[in-house]
This record gives sequence, structure tokens and C-alpha cells, in this order.
Amino acid sequence: MLIRPGADSDADAVAALHTASWRTAYVGIMPAAYLDGALVDDHKTMWHDRLTAEVAPGSLFVAESDSELCGFIYLALQPDGRVLIDNLHVSPTLKRGGIGTLLLHHGFDWAAAEFPQHPVYLEVLEANTAAIAFYERHGGLASAPRTAHFPRGFDVQELEITWTR
Repeated sequence: MLIRPGADSDADAVAALHTASWRTAYVGIMPAAYLDGALVDDHKTMWHDRLTAEVAPGSLFVAESDSELCGFIYLALQPDGRVLIDNLHVSPTLKRGGIGTLLLHHGFDWAAAEFPQHPVYLEVLEANTAAIAFYERHGGLASAPRTAHFPRGFDVQELEITWTR
């Protein structure tokens, strides 16, 4: 398994994997009309914008095997000084194979090198119990629920998971 920095040429593959991940993990959590409709265009736009920006807002790392994208992690320093894991996704067919753990620890190592002493956190949908269990197994501490507002007009309960180093 190779973990390397992402590039603008990865945008389509990352968007496709991101969409596939949401379409499997968020069934019954997000509106089906969104998962089956606008989601793919939203992800394509987001990843092209992020990866082609003159000043990238964050850092993308991709996991590959035989030149095939298996997963990715995207991290960004936030105005409050914390490092946000904005995305961590593994191909739905490859989950539970250790790729998520490799990416998570790669992200921790990157954050420690780039932003020492800054806490790392992420936001996870409260109903995504498999992800929450994964993060807690890796030392994450969950906060109280709050509401995530999505631009397409729906709300979902989420938790913040934080790691301190």
C-alpha cells in the first residue's frame, strides 16, 4: 500500500470514491434523493476546487495499491488552531482491511510534523456508529451531539471526535 500526497489529477477518482463511500455509509441517514442525485456533482465540484486552488486549503493524502485509489484523508488547519480531518474514506469494498488505520495515522503524523501541539478533530454523523467506533478505537473522544446543516437544505446530527497529543 502506497500513501502519497494527492494531486489535482486525483480529483475525479477522489470524488468518485467519496461518493461511493457516502452512498453506502449514509443510507437512511441522508436523504436518498441527495445520495442518488446531486451528491456526485457536489463532490466533483468540491474536489476540483480544492485540488486546483492556487493556495490549497488543506492537504490530501491518497492510499493506492497497483495504481488504484483505495482511500484518502484530507486535513486542514482551522482558524481556531486545530487540525480538521475533513475527510477520511476507504473504498466500500476494501473496508476493514487496515487502510483507514494507515490513513488516520498518516494524518496524525502529518499534523504532528506540520502543526505540533495542535489538537486533531473531525466531525462524524451521529448515526454513523461504525465510524464512531473506529475513531474511538484509535483514541478519539466524542463530544455532545450538534446539528450539521448541509447546503442542499437538510440537517443531520453529528458529533465531534477529538484527539489530543
